[in-house]
Amino acid sequence: MKIGLAQYKFINNDISFNISQIEKAIINSSGRVDLLCFGETFLQGFDSLSWDYKKDKDIAVSQDSLEIQRICQLSKDYNIAIAFGYFELDAKNIYSSYAFISDGILIHNYRRVSKGWKEFTKTDHHYKEGETIELFSFKGHEFEIALCGDLFDLNFERFKTDAIVLWPVYVNYSLKQWIKEEKEYAIQAGKISNRVLMINSLSDDPISCGGAFYFKDGAIQSKLSYEAEDILIVEL
Repeated sequence: MKIGLAQYKFINNDISFNISQIEKAIINSSGRVDLLCFGETFLQGFDSLSWDYKKDKDIAVSQDSLEIQRICQLSKDYNIAIAFGYFELDAKNIYSSYAFISDGILIHNYRRVSKGWKEFTKTDHHYKEGETIELFSFKGHEFEIALCGDLFDLNFERFKTDAIVLWPVYVNYSLKQWIKEEKEYAIQAGKISNRVLMINSLSDDPISCGGAFYFKDGAIQSKLSYEAEDILIVEL
């Protein structure tokens, strides 16, 4: 099985552009991967929410939205599984979620359990965290998803597993900071699983340098260069 980690740029509050980026990455990896993964909240952009619920409920999208349906269709048309982060609207609640789509069907939807995705001093009861961490299967392999601060949370050990872990993040470190932090992320990943795939997006405002890594046994097995759109392909 080959997994692609798409270190691609998103634009905050430009879903049309961000979906076009997903399609561009699909085309660029066509025939080379079974699964293509994007970063945390890639669909809307990490800084797309205002923490004003009246506005944010129109930015978040439901699982059956036209936007999700469009990505399901891309999965089916190109015969590729797609995983991406998004702000999810469920009834009146907003979550930071990660969707895993295979053969045009949403087969797993994870909701971040740590609260670092939001300005929790400003938000009300509509902005929620998930409560479950579940394994799921794809092409005979077991997977688990953790979003960004989940694996640095006080209760991070609840993620410990023998499964492959997808770790989408959004971190706008400078290049200098990333060089210092890479090893720490690898060590932390090793406390969870011996196979962890971490993917960070590019953005211009604020500037994010990206970052795509395959951590094996707590060390960096492979990674992409920063600052340029590219796809890290990992064979497992």
